[in-house]
Amino acid sequence: MPISELRLIKRWQPTAPKSDVHKIPKGLRGIYVLYKHAKKSDSYNVVYVGMTGAGRRGGIRSRLYTHRRNKGDMWTHFSVFEVWDNIIEAEVIELEGLFRQIYSKDSRANKLNVQRSFKKLKGLEKIIPKG
Repeated sequence: MPISELRLIKRWQPTAPKSDVHKIPKGLRGIYVLYKHAKKSDSYNVVYVGMTGAGRRGGIRSRLYTHRRNKGDMWTHFSVFEVWDNIIEAEVIELEGLFRQIYSKDSRANKLNVQRSFKKLKGLEKIIPKG
């Protein structure tokens, strides 16, 4: 298997059907995305971006099972982005926050997100100042 050239992401699972959740290994840390398949086209709309760190109830697979039980009708597919072992949980949280911020204005991507933005970004200096 080739070694990832990415600094943050070790392995990934491209878009897979919800029925493949059981194929994801236990204990994976990283970011996952839930999609709703657009039946009239071959596209997928993001409905949720989530993360899980070390020791959080079985990792990404466990979170996907929970989403399937609780919100199974809202999504049809998923993707997984596993982080390297040396990536600390705060970095995973930051990645998740950035993705949520990117999708914060997209109504389709907020169906399951309670946290619609990344609060830590609000305190940063803006590139283009107001006024």
